[in-house]
Amino acid sequence: MIKTACILLLSLGFALSGVSAPAQANNSRYAAFVVEENTGVVLHSRRSEAERYPASLTKMMTLYMLFEAIETGEIGLHDQIRVSANAANASPSRLGLRAGQTISAENAIRALVVKSANDVAVAVGERLGGGEARFGELMTTRASELGLTDTTFRNASGLPNSRQTTTARDMARLAVALHRDYPDYFDYFNEESFTWNGRTYRNHNTLVGRVRGVDGLKTGYIRASGFNVVVSAERGDHRLITVIMGGPTAAARDAHAEELIEAAFATLEQRQDTRLFAALSSPRINPVRQQDLIARDVAALHLDEPTEMGSANQPPAVQVVLADEDEMHTEPLPSATAPPARQSEPSLIRGAWSVQVGAYNSSSAAHDRLAEVAIFSGVLDTAQPAARAVDISGDRLWRARFEALTEDEARLACRDLSARDHPCFAVAPGR
Repeated sequence: MIKTACILLLSLGFALSGVSAPAQANNSRYAAFVVEENTGVVLHSRRSEAERYPASLTKMMTLYMLFEAIETGEIGLHDQIRVSANAANASPSRLGLRAGQTISAENAIRALVVKSANDVAVAVGERLGGGEARFGELMTTRASELGLTDTTFRNASGLPNSRQTTTARDMARLAVALHRDYPDYFDYFNEESFTWNGRTYRNHNTLVGRVRGVDGLKTGYIRASGFNVVVSAERGDHRLITVIMGGPTAAARDAHAEELIEAAFATLEQRQDTRLFAALSSPRINPVRQQDLIARDVAALHLDEPTEMGSANQPPAVQVVLADEDEMHTEPLPSATAPPARQSEPSLIRGAWSVQVGAYNSSSAAHDRLAEVAIFSGVLDTAQPAARAVDISGDRLWRARFEALTEDEARLACRDLSARDHPCFAVAPGR
């Protein structure tokens, strides 16, 4: 049985190594990011923190602001939004609204999601911000509160502006926030068409209704950005957010997004199989088993930050690589009914932070690991090594931690260890 498991694991590795990199990865505008929303596990990251133009992905933030205004009572779902001359003159794509005309907030949502109407986006921005420039400032402030720290908005539509920039990772954070904070409105992203004044418009996101599990979100294009898309997809217990930026054509972008979605779901399924294989034998230091234990331990910690899982072009079904928190920061995922959380100040209490370098199935293995990596960061000279027992899903694990650190010391230690390819993450007080 053990021999069979080893053969299966080897076969899996050979299959994954055969996945080729997409041609668009050589495109200078290309960026991509895939994350499992429920756990924060990153399945793919390519240039995900590089500066990019969001184009009409901007409208996801406009919609977030509109949903928030509806929830707070600032505007009703059936209230009318008046169209100014400025809004009516917005560049295509647009719904063709005339100055003085009105559109309900609900139809505005559909026009933004399906038609990606710039005239509607401008009208919404003017209604909520008193002017589109002011609305851009409000969008940027709210985005920062949601964890989009590398994003600046200057307008509500995504029309060209050299100072309106973002990253693929930030667009994934925004998609997660939309689903987490406004689940009652998320079905709008799954609509395949929208009818206005007798004319029916098809959703620009052709993955909706075509790829199994896809239920939104948004496409975007300007010449400077290339073809962008953010996709939400759910199968079973897994929900993925996939971001592609800089596609050479809409068709190539969509094909690549579908490829990443299928690879990511396959990876998640293979991880389930890997857990079964790893359970067949349990030597004190078994790389596959140890990585599986680390992954389970990270999930049990409910960290605010995701863990890095490498490249989706070679989905790592049998390995988890942990990254430092401030490299992988994202907004926490509270319950869907909770109000949008405001970011709190980091802890400054000396000695309250720790650094975790693994989770092991014995105390001795945890202590061995602590001794092995302690020499790679001078910060750890004054730290307190500890193996902390924890029960997860009926199994007892020992977390290998260096304790009695400040936040800055913990993050610095993780940077030192990560530079030498040693898995590590900083742990906030109380975790």
